[in-house]
Amino acid sequence: MITMEMYDLRSCTEEMLQTVCEELGLKRFRAAQLFQWVQQKAVRSWDEIKNIGAKDLTLLSSRLSFYLPELVKERRSIDGTRKYLFRLQDGEMIECVLMDYARELTRDRHTVCVSTQVGCAVGCAFCATGMEGFRRDLTIGEIVGQILDITHFIRQEDPDFQVTNVVFMGMGEPLLNYEQVLSAIMLMNQERGLNIGMRRMTISTSGVVPRIIQLARDNPQVGLAISLHASNDPARSRLVPMNRRYPLAQLMEACKEYAKITRRRITFEVALTDDNANLGEAEALARLLKDQLGHVNLIPVNPVAGTGLKRPDLEKLKKFAHHLEVGGISVSLREERGADINAACGQLRRQWREGNHEPIDSI
Repeated sequence: MITMEMYDLRSCTEEMLQTVCEELGLKRFRAAQLFQWVQQKAVRSWDEIKNIGAKDLTLLSSRLSFYLPELVKERRSIDGTRKYLFRLQDGEMIECVLMDYARELTRDRHTVCVSTQVGCAVGCAFCATGMEGFRRDLTIGEIVGQILDITHFIRQEDPDFQVTNVVFMGMGEPLLNYEQVLSAIMLMNQERGLNIGMRRMTISTSGVVPRIIQLARDNPQVGLAISLHASNDPARSRLVPMNRRYPLAQLMEACKEYAKITRRRITFEVALTDDNANLGEAEALARLLKDQLGHVNLIPVNPVAGTGLKRPDLEKLKKFAHHLEVGGISVSLREERGADINAACGQLRRQWREGNHEPIDSI
């Protein structure tokens, strides 16, 4: 007896669904209908699909499956940010975050910070995710599924809700799961699906140099953010271990090449502690970035148990930013979101401790 291969429905492009329909003897237009239900309408079961007959749905379900995560918990910040803890089919846990931004002159933004791996192998000094080590890559469906599930749940209270922006800044190093991340981006961009513009998606990397160049060639429309955090190799290697493999000289050359190919400005993320938020470091950063097409985003390091890092006060941050501006560098202070629920930059893990809401290691 030959068993036909089952496909993850949330990972499938419309073209893949057309192939399945042809193999099952179904009309090709069924693929467009199914794709729209799954990717645009964010349904989570066959029962929610209304314009495909029961016989055809039975046939489709013999080759396609909803591989759905379990929503373990949702927490809401005082600023409206929501953090979601999902349990995947193999029992692994991931977190992702929804941030809403109201605008007076443009449309409101609903930004989801997605995870690309379970855990992370990079081990940045200020990041909770890296403390757990690396478990595995996420699949295309597991990456896109974070957007779909958030959309599904929020539409229960707001039927018109739609994610407008995606940042790959959650758990994991996106460029170490390159193929799945790029495929997920293409899937989220489909007009009959989530229809999220390429320029409204940003990948944040710790500095995987070969993939930065490859990204510029494969998809020059997607935004790029570099977790820079220091102006010299010894300091950056302590904060971002990826620097030991791809030191600053290589990283800066890759950034120049990226900007040359894409003509797009890079965001350089700099997490500031009470120790490194000094004018000497600001001057060194200005020198490092003077020839780059970029913008610096200053991030006061967020509280993470076990790091021993202390955040600077607002006055220090403002002086640091001013010093960069004097050095000719475009700079901004990141608008903080979700720190009260451990949903801010560097705070994502895989489980919450009940009661005091402190993150703990996975079960």
